[in-house]
Amino acid sequence: MISLAQIRKELDSCKKPLFFFHDDADGLSSFLLLYRYVGEGKGVPIKYGPGIDETFLRRIEEFSPDKVFITDMAIVSQEFIQQVKVPIIWIDHHPVSEDLDYNGTKYYNPRVKNPDKNIPATKICYDIVKQDLWVGAVGTIGDWVFIPSFMKKVSNEFPQFLSKKIKTPEDALFNSKFGLLARIFSNVLKGRISEVNKCINVLTRIKDPEEILNQTSSQGNFIYKRYKHVNQPYAELLERAKKHASEDPFLIFSYKADESFTGELSNELLYLYPDKVTIVARKKSGEMRCSLRSPKNISVKDILEKSLVGIEGKGGGHPQACGCSVREECWETFIENMRRELE
Repeated sequence: MISLAQIRKELDSCKKPLFFFHDDADGLSSFLLLYRYVGEGKGVPIKYGPGIDETFLRRIEEFSPDKVFITDMAIVSQEFIQQVKVPIIWIDHHPVSEDLDYNGTKYYNPRVKNPDKNIPATKICYDIVKQDLWVGAVGTIGDWVFIPSFMKKVSNEFPQFLSKKIKTPEDALFNSKFGLLARIFSNVLKGRISEVNKCINVLTRIKDPEEILNQTSSQGNFIYKRYKHVNQPYAELLERAKKHASEDPFLIFSYKADESFTGELSNELLYLYPDKVTIVARKKSGEMRCSLRSPKNISVKDILEKSLVGIEGKGGGHPQACGCSVREECWETFIENMRRELE
């Protein structure tokens, strides 16, 4: 496994890097940290789906990078790796899979040495570049992770954005200005790819969180306006979802829309209803694309793995946060399986 110091050397020696990153707050923040350190290159947000496969080789052909950096992506196919003829530096924090072949990449993941060590990609990238602390805070909080020593450093430097009284990831995400920024980062990744790319380019030029939170620059004002536009349908979906809360240990909400808010909705619903296993599903192309969350005393990952046996679906993730897709005709069976496994 490559070291953080070696990754920094890879950054120092690149001239035209291409960055692939997961399209959430953690992935975006990890990209911003690396890009702002190098000051060169291009970023490509990736919907999680099947990960990075050979369909992304055209990006290599179009840009002709001298190095490829991948952050916050659990899956990269060997077909892709074998056909890329420049160094691939892969930074991740998802559980290491026995089914994946990491050969041909310079791979870094804290879970290689400690399978239970969940450090967001953003925090890893901050430890590499040692700059833009505020971006490091946004991505870490956005990934529902609270690292006490790191958050203490953040609150010392930015007390107006993160109170020292905050001690949990959910409190940081929903009761701090950095949490709001994490939700802003997540929302500006929604919409047409041209709009998303414009937001990403603008974010590379933001020097201070005040620019966005208080709209003190034209760039910050642009990002905040985009967030408000995207947040309107999200707020409407959240109100609909809250009506599904009952005595049931599950909170299950499904919807049909162009944009995916399943991750954001499941996070906020878990915050509002911390004792429930939350399943938010979006109907698309004959599938139910889901985000699942659970209280700390329940491993939704274990329940999910058992519930997918024998049905047409796939998924995985972390003990308290998972994603999956299930064929629409298997949906009722899947929910029955989830209920049985929770008992």
